[in-house]
Amino acid sequence: MKLTPDQKLAGILVPVFALRGTNDLGIGDTVAVKEMIDWCAHHGFRVLQMLPINETGPDHSPYNAISALALDPTTIATTPQALQDLTAEDFHRSAVTPSTAGPVNYHKVKTLKLDLLRDAFRRGRLRPELGAFQKANRWLDDYTLYRALLDENDGNDDWQTWPKEHQSPATAREKFGDQLDDRRQFYAYVQFVAHEQWRDVRHHADECGVALMGDIPFGVSRTSADVWANRDLFDLTWSGGAPPEPAFQPDPFTAKWGQNWGIPLYRWDAHRKQKFAWWTRRIRQTSDIFHIFRIDHVLGFYRIYAFPWPPRDNAAHLDKTTGPLPRFFPHPDDTDTHKKANCKQGDTLLKVIQKAAGETVVVAEDLGVVPDYVRPNLLKLGIPGFKIPYWERNPDYTYCDGAKYPRLSIVTPATHDHDPLVTVWKQKWQAHDDARAKQDHHNAYVTWLELQRFTGWAGRDTQNIPREFTPELHEAFCRRVLESNAWLAIFMITDIFAEPLRFNVPGSFAETNWSARLDRPVRTLDPHKTALFERLIRETGRLPA
Repeated sequence: MKLTPDQKLAGILVPVFALRGTNDLGIGDTVAVKEMIDWCAHHGFRVLQMLPINETGPDHSPYNAISALALDPTTIATTPQALQDLTAEDFHRSAVTPSTAGPVNYHKVKTLKLDLLRDAFRRGRLRPELGAFQKANRWLDDYTLYRALLDENDGNDDWQTWPKEHQSPATAREKFGDQLDDRRQFYAYVQFVAHEQWRDVRHHADECGVALMGDIPFGVSRTSADVWANRDLFDLTWSGGAPPEPAFQPDPFTAKWGQNWGIPLYRWDAHRKQKFAWWTRRIRQTSDIFHIFRIDHVLGFYRIYAFPWPPRDNAAHLDKTTGPLPRFFPHPDDTDTHKKANCKQGDTLLKVIQKAAGETVVVAEDLGVVPDYVRPNLLKLGIPGFKIPYWERNPDYTYCDGAKYPRLSIVTPATHDHDPLVTVWKQKWQAHDDARAKQDHHNAYVTWLELQRFTGWAGRDTQNIPREFTPELHEAFCRRVLESNAWLAIFMITDIFAEPLRFNVPGSFAETNWSARLDRPVRTLDPHKTALFERLIRETGRLPA
């Protein structure tokens, strides 16, 4: 599939877990993804964007996976029709009752799927393809040992709290290797099946002319198999995150210090000595499945904001004024010399990523507090960044004209971390109503201007502004997104249907994060709204001939 900015395209963002497919078991799977590919192809969407599909830990966050290489078992379709080693007898013996409503119940889903995979493993463990897969993927040696030890520690992924003999890969391999062989073989089999099914998804997408867009987080969880097995590549004394942002202040700590994600920093000199083998393996494996991948928090390659304490200690350091404090690595953007050094580092590292990616298209999430050298450097490298219309402002704070966006960019009304359009509209009206109720004339005026900017960018009447997010306003705003000069126009699936469903609230640990699902199966999505977008895509020249 040849992807070039010469042909503008439209796409959809939807997390795999959110999909409802035929015979799914309470969470989206590879069968649901293939059904979504069919839906995209039928309605003119040529890009299907997903969140990371790596194996998640206890918090179920795809951006805090326990492996940068292992795929999440929940994405595996575990029915006899999709899994050749699973019999109908095994399936029905498990008393499977697929969930048809509500969010993902991860405990139930993970337990059920692993039980079904164990049944399949009894028949599939002797398949010659499994041995070939293991030989071709030597990372499984460390991952399967880590995964077996994770079971031994009751699912506690914080390996620094494990018994001492479990904390060292060499010691654990010497002391427990033979005892854990069967369990390690099982987890190798799970990865074999996952990769087999996802390769089939890629093949299906190729046949349908739909490009799959994956996601690689800049960071990796400090409790992951990767850090456990490659301690020399990571600096665990600091916790990476993001600096304070005026637009994101959910609590006093974040407002003052920023977001502490807890990810370890990279020892880039150590990676360089290994010729970036860890990154190369990660990129190439992603490229085997996806036609495009998005680097989450690409700013981290240029400089990373970090804390000298882990997230669990945030509250204790709220009023900290002395000693080590949060800072940028390698340098803050306080002088031209430091800016040039940071830009050079990012440029060098991203060229490594591009080389490993080969023909796979690399795009960059470049949102937040963006240094002035980042976007020019991305353009020089040929890496598209993101444009969110209500964040792209002129000096008078009106929205920038989408026709002036760089062609090498991606426009989207929202990502998985943001409220969908219908919620944003309600929030703007609520802010205006609150200001009027308090007789705060200044803020009442400011919030009314903001409503006018939104409707004005959409080309609607800025005086008679509807209180509800009407179908007309929804269509007008989405049309302007599609008419922009950006190469890719991608809509979160909730914005296609003007629904308030949200997938994640950054900085929170709510159970609603990473668990929301569509309210109906892919094959029965609202035909009226899909027909609207099919027409808009055609009228705005984003439907390839």
